[in-house]
Amino acid sequence: MKMMRKILIATAGITLCLALSISPAFARDTVNYRLKWLFNTSVAGDIMADAGGFFKAAGLDVKVKEGGPEKNAIKELELGYADFGVASADQVIRALDKGADVVVLAQLFQINPMQWIYRSELPEIKRLVDLKGRNIGVTFGGNDETIMNTLLAKAGLTYNDVSISSVRFDFTPFLKKKVEIWPVYRNSQGVILEDKLAKEGESVRFFNPADYGVSFVANSVVTSGEVIKKNPERVKAFMTALMAAWEFSMDPANRDEVLAEIKKRDKNTADHIRERQLGVTRLLIKPNAGVKIGTIDRAAWIQTETIMIKEKQVKGPVHVETRLAGF
Repeated sequence: MKMMRKILIATAGITLCLALSISPAFARDTVNYRLKWLFNTSVAGDIMADAGGFFKAAGLDVKVKEGGPEKNAIKELELGYADFGVASADQVIRALDKGADVVVLAQLFQINPMQWIYRSELPEIKRLVDLKGRNIGVTFGGNDETIMNTLLAKAGLTYNDVSISSVRFDFTPFLKKKVEIWPVYRNSQGVILEDKLAKEGESVRFFNPADYGVSFVANSVVTSGEVIKKNPERVKAFMTALMAAWEFSMDPANRDEVLAEIKKRDKNTADHIRERQLGVTRLLIKPNAGVKIGTIDRAAWIQTETIMIKEKQVKGPVHVETRLAGF
């Protein structure tokens, strides 16, 4: 009952907005929304938009689908299998480089969760040059490789000044101290490793590239220019409902209700881990109460494109700033 009352209040604005400006014709259509990854705490707002009735209150029938390595939202937009999706900035910029018709509607993470974890017993990284001589894990071909290359260049360091280890999903080299600094998603793997080491009496620190001027944009909500052109009312309804759900999900007052819905879809994560993941996710999505969820950091997008050009990940400028539509 408590959750329903809150949702009714949250969606009252959506319903009024739609009643004033939107044709109900789109209500009969099924909308497909492809996430970037599996259901977990990182997609709390997406889960609540569906389970909490936000989409329904806006007159939308939305199928929220998990993502994965073989389920690329941008590709599905191009094929017409999805109307909306979640993609990382590098995916968007690569797609634009290939001529795709991708438009960014909202930037979910204001702080990129891609960070590095290391034990507190090691010298603290206070300056980028403190990376010199360290054994650093990177996922070759992943975002973390691109970000680390940028950080090293910014510090005036090369791979000759550090020891780089290729890593994947197996944390064993980090747990056995064979790799000092390990790449993690701060709000998921970071919480799990921090908890695991705490049980062994060890504490950790996190190395956040944004603290050193490297803001590489993470996940955003995208659609195609064609979808906006054909049905701008539906785009408006979808985004209004989705952002209302994210605001609801990131409100600490709604923690228990949100965690209960996440648990239904993420059964393999312990309750205390899920709760801490939600707290960290909140800090990355809405760093402070004044931040409107979905705010597009234009400068960070331009920096991301610039980094990718320098790393030769795209042929040349794609002018991503012209594809940041918002909603």
